[in-house]
Amino acid sequence: MPPEQAELGSLTRPPATGIPEPQSFSFSVLNRKPDNLRGSGVREARAGRALGLGERWSCLGSFWLLRGLESPKGCVAFLLRQPGSLALSCTFRRLSPQSAPCGTSPCPALPSGPRKIQQEMEGDPALRLRVFDLNCWAIRYLSKRRQERIRLIGDMLRQEDFDLVLLQEVWSERDYSDLKVKLGGCYPFSHYFRSGVIGSGLCVFSRFPILDTLLYQYSLNGYPYMLQHGDWFCGKSVGLVIITISGIIFNIYVTHLHAEYCREKDAYLPHRLVQAWELAQFIRHTSKAADVVLLGGDLNMHPEDVGIRLLRGWTGLRDAFAEATHFEGCEDGCTLVPNNCFTDKSELLPFPLGIRIDYILYKAISSFMVKCEELKTTTGAAPGMDVPFSDHEAVMATLHIQRQGQAAGATLATAEPMLVDVVTEARTEVAVGLRAAQRQRYSSGRMALLALLLLLLQAVAALGALAGLDAGQPFPKLSFCLLACLAIGILLLATGLHLFHTMEVKMLHSTEEQMRMVLRTLQECPSDG
Repeated sequence: MPPEQAELGSLTRPPATGIPEPQSFSFSVLNRKPDNLRGSGVREARAGRALGLGERWSCLGSFWLLRGLESPKGCVAFLLRQPGSLALSCTFRRLSPQSAPCGTSPCPALPSGPRKIQQEMEGDPALRLRVFDLNCWAIRYLSKRRQERIRLIGDMLRQEDFDLVLLQEVWSERDYSDLKVKLGGCYPFSHYFRSGVIGSGLCVFSRFPILDTLLYQYSLNGYPYMLQHGDWFCGKSVGLVIITISGIIFNIYVTHLHAEYCREKDAYLPHRLVQAWELAQFIRHTSKAADVVLLGGDLNMHPEDVGIRLLRGWTGLRDAFAEATHFEGCEDGCTLVPNNCFTDKSELLPFPLGIRIDYILYKAISSFMVKCEELKTTTGAAPGMDVPFSDHEAVMATLHIQRQGQAAGATLATAEPMLVDVVTEARTEVAVGLRAAQRQRYSSGRMALLALLLLLLQAVAALGALAGLDAGQPFPKLSFCLLACLAIGILLLATGLHLFHTMEVKMLHSTEEQMRMVLRTLQECPSDG
């Protein structure tokens, strides 16, 4: 058996009798070394038709704990991921919430949310999932009242009964660690996505076990020389976590796209369209095995922008705000509003009500139906405080998932005809960005060539001076050295820009080519039917 293969061991209780239930049982794990097993965690468990959460077990004679998952029939199952090659037979006993082996602390009791939802699924085929999404604006040393706001966010999440929490712009890993400690009892499973120089700022907190994670960093993300914006250093990405609730596989995506900065002269529009396209492709190609897809994050696009229409049209995702049965919060669902004390009022002058750029999108793929029962946004300052949670308003959705007889999901043959127009519009914008990148590549290459010629002329002049061929007054050495340093600096800078814009041209050209093939496929679909 491969060393990294996950194995499932099981522990079965004796049948119920009048005799008091024993407090210890034998449990065997094959191909596992005791040292490697120490401290391992439970990733997933399946026993019988449905599982309840909350059983906790301790290995007698060793100071490490395992969390078990117990079915109504009394079967406890563990899925362990640890390398090893030796067979191990252990004895387990039930551990009360207050007791633990010497030198250890008991595992935190799992919250009632998962158990409650699974009980609902057993008696009623409907499942309700509460999702929280927020751009935290937590830039270390730059964001105002950052630590205070992070504490407020943690306190609010601990009081509320959300099942999934999707956060962006948590740039400091210390802030993430503080949230993880504070929310450990309510959201025992979490993941922080690391990328770029500063980090992606993306993290997820969940009441349910996270089975797997994946990070994809967008190929284009602004310009490194635009230091005042800094998006390039963040490594904007999309993070994926996979969870299973009552046998339903959820693909949860969290992302943060490039900011707009200036709507009239949006120099980053081609990059943001490439990101939206890569996000759509990433969701399409990683969600084939999922039952439900959920995307949350700061997309930095208005609902009518071509990027959001491209994302929704190509993936089939539905907007929770547009689909919600009940809405409560800022007018038109805006998440960047003028009355927030942290927002730049001048940027929102054309939009007196604010703009909606934070989204929760969803869809069902297999034989399930997803509806948004309720959508809420925060409205300014935190309760009882004079400071809001962030410069963005949080988005909170209550989703209703129910099994249906017929499998859901649209194909290219049933795609709306307007998708062709959306892809065509997006391809046109990408082509405009491609031509601009080609001009910048040409300019930087020409500058590098001129700097190289200047260095060659200086080298010839220096060799002539050494050979005694200079008939006139020699060129001052200090000026000569300064000119050489300037030429070298320009050469290095121009070469770096030329390489960067060359990669930009390739990525834009690749995206345009993908869109061209998609357009051809969409236009051929009606004739195939």
